[in-house]
Amino acid sequence: MTAEPANVSAARQGAQPFIAADVGGTHARVGLVRVGADGKVDVLQYRRYACAEYPSLAAILDHFAGEFAAERTHAVVAIAGRLEGDTLINSNLQWPVSVRSTREAAGVTHLALLNDFEAVACAMSYVDAATMTRVCGPGTSSNSSAGNGPALVLGPGTGFGAALCLPSAQQRAPLRVLASEAGHAALAAGTARELDLVRHLLRRWPHVDNERVLSGPGLVNTYRALCELDGVAPALDNPEAIATAAQAGSDARAVETLQLFCALLGSLAGDLAVTFGADAVYLAGGIPAQIRPFLLDSQFAARFRNKGVLGEVLARVPVWLVDHGQLGLVGAAAWYYERHSGF
Repeated sequence: MTAEPANVSAARQGAQPFIAADVGGTHARVGLVRVGADGKVDVLQYRRYACAEYPSLAAILDHFAGEFAAERTHAVVAIAGRLEGDTLINSNLQWPVSVRSTREAAGVTHLALLNDFEAVACAMSYVDAATMTRVCGPGTSSNSSAGNGPALVLGPGTGFGAALCLPSAQQRAPLRVLASEAGHAALAAGTARELDLVRHLLRRWPHVDNERVLSGPGLVNTYRALCELDGVAPALDNPEAIATAAQAGSDARAVETLQLFCALLGSLAGDLAVTFGADAVYLAGGIPAQIRPFLLDSQFAARFRNKGVLGEVLARVPVWLVDHGQLGLVGAAAWYYERHSGF
């Protein structure tokens, strides 16, 4: 994958290759990357690993570096969660993560961690508008750096990622990104059925956040709750099976699960767009691209605009579907190079 952002100076000299990774609750995407003199991020080697098959993040980095004889001087990892000091706070990863322990065990001299959706947001200026799908709103935005206001990047996958791209007053200044933990904010119901769902989930957890529904595990939570509410024995037990059955129309509760998912995702996207005055919204993450036809035919757009007097404002905000792919890896590489361009 080759990409060229508008905010990387072409005057910089090409850097030595370094390791960049995008680690979520299910998969770790690792690449050997180089940022050239023209500002392009080139992914020279790439592997995707199942996190559950490795005992630690360090083991994945060590395996990749060994396979490709990669230089271990510099590495950057975009990872789901919030870094507090040396420790990553996350409920969806297979193992605990310490920056110091990971650096030492993987034999990496300089290791940096950033939020995975901060990295995805950093990569948005690399995305070709022709590869995006318009979900709703006007079809005139090209990328997250094009507008005059903030742009939201949201992504339901194993968890729920969210970040805000902030406009810069200087043309070539690095993109400013605010990482968030919006997935852990309380889920807001908008219909009687959704209220029933939240009440049911409150029996299991004292705090029902967005991630309890708007994620892969959230699909399972919703499906089981609907089955229990309707007195039906659940026939499906994993996100992939539920999404497949919903799109095939072969299981009524699976269909409703995905309908509620899309509606609540639209509602949350609208809430965040109103909160931050966003002029564009981008949907990444693992789930939206997998349910593209269902999403486009869902209540997402109606719920996105259903914000009372601000409905007319949100009708002018474009929402785009972006294939997550290597975005996190490329964004992490760009983020790191902007801060360590002298190596």
